[in-house]
Amino acid sequence: AQLVESGGGSVQAGGSLRLSCVRQVFPGSDYCMGWWREAEGKEREPVATIDSKGATSYTDSVRLEGRFTISQDNAKNTLYLQMNNLKPDDTAMYYCAARPVITPAWWNEQSYPYWGQGTQVTVSS
Repeated sequence: AQLVESGGGSVQAGGSLRLSCVRQVFPGSDYCMGWWREAEGKEREPVATIDSKGATSYTDSVRLEGRFTISQDNAKNTLYLQMNNLKPDDTAMYYCAARPVITPAWWNEQSYPYWGQGTQVTVSS
């Protein structure tokens, strides 16, 4: 299984980035996709998830701020994370990950057997 992220970079606060994650077709059961991030010196944390039908979930902080949108193009096997009005606190390595649909605990890192290599997002003030 392979996941390849792209789209990270350095932007100023208030800017936008769209992260992409190209995934190969996974064998076996259906998979849900998720975005995670890990800031320097902090634990990896979930950002958002999307299932095969397009239903999405976000962590409370992400959902309340309304700046991030997860989406996917199944025809292209590509996952996206649109990030708007970026803040310095968004600086982190961003990872896409895949988990079997039978594992509903999307906020649990252990639910994801497949991870990409990450793409760095740096937001300057």
